[in-house]
Amino acid sequence: MVAANRGKQPSLAQLRAFAAVAEYLHFRDAAAAIGMSQPALSGAVSALEEGLGVQLLERTTRKVLLSPAGERLAVRAKAVLDAVGALMEEAEAVRAPFTGVLRLGVIPTVAPYLLPTVLRLVRRRYPELDLQVHEEQTSSLLDGLTAGRLDLLLLAVPLGVPGVTELPLFDEDFVLVTPTGHPLGGREGIPREALRELPLLLLDEGHCLRDQALDVCREAGRTEGAPVTTTAAGLATLVQLVAGGMGVTLLPRTAVAVEAGRGDLRTGWFAAPAPSRRIALAMRTGAARGGEFAEFAQALREALGSLPVRVAD
Repeated sequence: MVAANRGKQPSLAQLRAFAAVAEYLHFRDAAAAIGMSQPALSGAVSALEEGLGVQLLERTTRKVLLSPAGERLAVRAKAVLDAVGALMEEAEAVRAPFTGVLRLGVIPTVAPYLLPTVLRLVRRRYPELDLQVHEEQTSSLLDGLTAGRLDLLLLAVPLGVPGVTELPLFDEDFVLVTPTGHPLGGREGIPREALRELPLLLLDEGHCLRDQALDVCREAGRTEGAPVTTTAAGLATLVQLVAGGMGVTLLPRTAVAVEAGRGDLRTGWFAAPAPSRRIALAMRTGAARGGEFAEFAQALREALGSLPVRVAD
């Protein structure tokens, strides 16, 4: 006969307090993170230890450490809190779609050019939705999505990440941006092979647009030794460098009107099929608000009529 569990069932407040201390290993920082006073947090953790009958923390005058039991139970506590959070998210989604907070992550090479369309759509069609925008690079956005810090992403795909579902929005071509007087400036039907030897300016490491541009160059037969200058953290700086005669660059079509509308820049157009990228929304597979996000993606596709893109089916 199995003996009855003599531990006392913990409260969610106790689990939140312990999970915060396990993450920060500092009572003051943990209390600030969950909006609890330090004495209340300390009391909640002590009550949890008493109820479970195990010591979770090793306290010294200088720092806090997890005991071996604490290390094991911290994983369980986080799993319980995540499950409760998913339950609350499900209840909120069922209760009132397109209300409450929607935390949208966007990559920097999309945000300035597509967000005006997104914001107009939300104001017009979903006035009760509290849209919160976070502009970050792709790797940070994916971390935020899988950790639950973000709900939905707007970025270039394919991602190839397990547990992430992509909702395609549109495809857009790349164009060649050159200084005034460049022989390819203003030309149409430029072959991709022209990229093999051009002095190419790219974004810094970490930007997916840099990787896409390099993929285009490799497809064109550009060798590893061809000159590539990486000095720009954003597209605005990139086109300034082009205008200054330092080289040429590739821009997505949605960025041209904003970034290349200068008198000392010219735009060249590639021969069909032009190099392109696909932009999509991405969500956690099986997300409680999955149906809502799919509907949002369709509404966004319908709102893209004024942009120089090919809307996905």
